[in-house]
Amino acid sequence: MKEYRTITADGLAEEEIKKSRFICHLKRVTSEEEARNFINTVKKTHYRATHNCSAFILGKNMEIKRSSDDGEPSGTAGVPMLTVLENNQLTNVAAVVTRYFGGIKLGAGGLIRAYAGSVASAISEIGIVKVKKQQGIAITMNYSQYQEFANWRTTHDLEEYDTEFLADVQTMIFTNEEELQDITNSLIEFYHGKIQIEKANFRVIEIPVH
Repeated sequence: MKEYRTITADGLAEEEIKKSRFICHLKRVTSEEEARNFINTVKKTHYRATHNCSAFILGKNMEIKRSSDDGEPSGTAGVPMLTVLENNQLTNVAAVVTRYFGGIKLGAGGLIRAYAGSVASAISEIGIVKVKKQQGIAITMNYSQYQEFANWRTTHDLEEYDTEFLADVQTMIFTNEEELQDITNSLIEFYHGKIQIEKANFRVIEIPVH
C-alpha cells in the first residue's frame, strides 16, 4: 500500500459570499461509484439549490480525477475545486459545493475564488491525515530481557502492543516499512541476537497533518 493523504473525516463547512450561500460537503470515498452516489445524495438533499458543483480524486496515485460545473460558467467551479484537492495532495475524497444564489452575480473570477475558497475552508476546518501501512514485528524474550525493553523502545519512539506474560514475554511493535531493517538490526544488536523476532501482520494508521 502506498502512503497517501486524505481528509480526517467527512464533514461540511458553510459561508456566505455576497448573499449567496456556499456549502462545501467533503466525503472520504474509495470508488467512482461511491463518489457519484455521494454527489447524487447531496443533489437530492439540496434539490432547491442553484448549483451543486463537484470534484473528486481517487487512487493512491491520484489517477482518477473528475469535476463538474453543474451549470456554472465552464471552468469556474469544478476545476477550481479539483485544483484545491490537488494542491493539498488529497485522494480518495469527493467535494460538492452547494450554492444558493443570493441575487448578486460574482463574475468568473469571483466564482472561481468562491468555489475554490469554499473547498479550502472545509479542508482547513476538517483536517488532513496521512494514511500509511506499518509492518508488525512480533518479539519473544525472557523476563530479564523485557526489563530493558522500555529503554530500547523509548530510544526509537515506539509503543508496544498485545503484550502477554507467559513462560516468556511476547509483545508486538509496529514500524514504517522503510525503517523495518534498521529497527530489526537495532533489536538484534541491543539483545546480541538472543531474542526471537518475526514479521507479523500489517496495520494501517492515520497521522494528522498539521
